[in-house]
Amino acid sequence: MANEGGFLGNLTKLIEKLGELAEKGQELRESGTFESGKDVKGVYGFTIRTAQSGDGVKVEPFGNVKTDATTGRTTVGPTIEPPVDVFEEDDHLLIVIELPGMGVEDVNLQVEGATLLLKAEHGAKKFAKVVPLPRAVSATGMTFTCRNGVLEVKLPNA
Repeated sequence: MANEGGFLGNLTKLIEKLGELAEKGQELRESGTFESGKDVKGVYGFTIRTAQSGDGVKVEPFGNVKTDATTGRTTVGPTIEPPVDVFEEDDHLLIVIELPGMGVEDVNLQVEGATLLLKAEHGAKKFAKVVPLPRAVSATGMTFTCRNGVLEVKLPNA
């Protein structure tokens, strides 16, 4: 008999949740942090999205905990990859990015075709993310605000 609170119990709950997501076209987000020494703080998480349209399941990791491709070891980097949501509105794309501790003056954005490049830095805290967009866009007319650590970017349709 499986331990309800152990690994198999948690895996069973995750599989059940994925089934619900697939039926409803929703998302699941899990995250956490840990500290190892006074200078190392790990942030990790993932978002799993499903679409009712049948486009499948998309898993998007975020944080600063990565697996080194050469050694296979887990490393904690200085730059955090933040969670991102992209919404297609009637006349623009809306990109929402979680950047705790950042203000509008800390953010640098570039648009290259169907990609948004983000860099943000304030003191020792650094964020970076390459955000794939559903289509190519122009930076012309781009606006963004950053309030309470939430960056909202609007890219008008061409």
